[in-house]
Amino acid sequence: MKRSAINAYIDQACELFALHNFYLPPFAFWTPEQWTRVGEEAAEIRSVGMGWDVTDYGRGNFESMGLLLFTIRNGGGPRSSYHKPYAEKIMVVRENQVTPFHFHFRKMEDIINRGGGNLVLELFHSDADGNFTKADCQVSVDGIVRTVKAGDKLILSPGESICLEPDLYHTFYGETGAGPVIVGEVSAVNDDRTDNRFHEQVGRYPEIEEDEPPRYLLCTEYPAASAH
Repeated sequence: MKRSAINAYIDQACELFALHNFYLPPFAFWTPEQWTRVGEEAAEIRSVGMGWDVTDYGRGNFESMGLLLFTIRNGGGPRSSYHKPYAEKIMVVRENQVTPFHFHFRKMEDIINRGGGNLVLELFHSDADGNFTKADCQVSVDGIVRTVKAGDKLILSPGESICLEPDLYHTFYGETGAGPVIVGEVSAVNDDRTDNRFHEQVGRYPEIEEDEPPRYLLCTEYPAASAH
């Protein structure tokens, strides 16, 4: 991905969040120069991967397959100094912008439509080899049990949410004609490096073409803590 595109997509996300009165923590807006002056007081942010994350899944077409998200809070697991057992993200999902089918080995999560358009999900159970099955999916939508046939569309309008158990394949995208969706995620500890199983091989973090200076750093780009 080009750095200019990443800068622009984050700017657009900030405008959308502001439109819906969703506020990010101050470190969301720290410049790269500010990050060079931050010491160990921000070790938690660096360690657990809080902050901006923009990916095209290695396919080179962010508008059709991609995701923009900001990790607001996260734990580091039982062996970490950061013992939170939970995580929270906020995401922007564009119309017909697909997050490819994947499941999590350990993480349970609630996916929440926080505002904007409608979010479309498709679900499949997985077998022991990671293949789709034809079994119906029984899920909780705002505490109400729903049975969804394998691969059928389930639509969340603003305010609705779904609980996704581990090992349940899911994909999601914004419904055509309804506008971009602000999507929340409340979950167990998030570990995107080891806890994702994609149905088809994709790249999780993009290679970046530095065609202009970064206005924001992604969660994978923080410099080491400065000495005060």
